Amino acid sequence: MVSLSNISKTYQKGSVKAVTDISFSVGEGELFGLIGPDGAGKSTLFRILTTLLLPDRGTATVAGYDIVKDYNRIRRNVGYMPGRFSLYPDLSIEENLQFFATVFNTTVAENYHLIKDIYVQIEPFAKRRAGKLSGGMKQKLALCCALIHKPKVLFLDEPTTGVDPVSRKEFWDMLKRLKDQGITMVVSTPYMDEATRCDRIALIQHGRILSIDTPQQIIAAYPSPLYAVRAVDTARVLHLLSTHNAPLNSYLYGAYIHVEMPAWKETQATQTLRNVLMTAGVQDIEVKPVTPTIEDCFIKMLTT
Repeated sequence: MVSLSNISKTYQKGSVKAVTDISFSVGEGELFGLIGPDGAGKSTLFRILTTLLLPDRGTATVAGYDIVKDYNRIRRNVGYMPGRFSLYPDLSIEENLQFFATVFNTTVAENYHLIKDIYVQIEPFAKRRAGKLSGGMKQKLALCCALIHKPKVLFLDEPTTGVDPVSRKEFWDMLKRLKDQGITMVVSTPYMDEATRCDRIALIQHGRILSIDTPQQIIAAYPSPLYAVRAVDTARVLHLLSTHNAPLNSYLYGAYIHVEMPAWKETQATQTLRNVLMTAGVQDIEVKPVTPTIEDCFIKMLTT
């Protein structure tokens, strides 16, 4: 349903490289995630695929249509939810929905089955202006408007940015139900924990793809044992580990420090870490093996 081949885009007369030689494909009915931090090139790719930008080079198709030659057909067959709320703030919930249905020459009633599970959550506020909605309600309304014309492919650019954790979970649950209806979705997010909700993901940084695979396979490919360390004075502990005579790849991870160790036995690695810190007078040391996350994998790819 989506195919890119060597897509590249620059800004400011070529001085800023937004994306470079991006290639991947998305199958019908797949939930595909584009995972990376701000400035990685995610929004540029979305604007190219939704025909809002022309690439400098490379080719791409969406729903079988070329992004340059068939841009009108693509616009009729995709739904696009940009990262920034872009509906009409002075129109109510129901007025925004009716407007977008009319633009695509359809009606709310005709495709209501697509949005029913989402719309019932905001229907009690149908008369409220969109600009007065909470962040989570705005995202639900935007998703309804992107779906109302029954698109073949749905593009969601950082749909949960700035939304509270409960609304984030609800939003991904809604995407799962849409996937069950056979809608192909491409979602971008800077939140690494959301990657596991996708069928496959592409990790992207500085406009280049680092890896494409299922979340489970990317985690399984992590090359070394990983440990979580916590002790008094986190900053000092991090300094001790990074300046050890055999420097250890370590970084902050919430309240812990994650440390990558050579492939030793667990007891040897745990005791080695304890000895390094105890020798320096560190107290209240906690060391435990942990399973890598997508964030750990992303950091590893950046440092190799």
